[in-house]
Amino acid sequence: MKRPSRHVLPLLDALAEKHIGEAQARGEFKDLPGSGEPLDLGDDTLVPEELRPAWRLLKNAGCLPPELETHAEIRDIETLLRAASSEYERGRLLARLRFLLLRAPLGRRNSLKVEADYAEKIAEKLDRSR
Repeated sequence: MKRPSRHVLPLLDALAEKHIGEAQARGEFKDLPGSGEPLDLGDDTLVPEELRPAWRLLKNAGCLPPELETHAEIRDIETLLRAASSEYERGRLLARLRFLLLRAPLGRRNSLKVEADYAEKIAEKLDRSR
């Protein structure tokens, strides 16, 4: 199946937001179970029962699986790139970003070219924002 172009996705997002807003205005979400209550972000029903104690221990200790740590560091570097004040600093951060993108687990549909394109787009966006 062909993936929608990047131009179609914002349109789909806008359409979905419009329909959600209309449903909210009609009050269709008022009687949902748990409405008005805080979300339970500690739900571990998808974690196998034998792994739950270890999962809770690691979660409470602030430990992330390696792939999530890598993604968190990528997001941190993106933030640092926006604030970088020198070309040297930007170059150092971009080198680290490229390394992390190569190390990050790739999905079956992703490729190194996609990751390299992503890093390049970040650099272009940062150049335009200066």
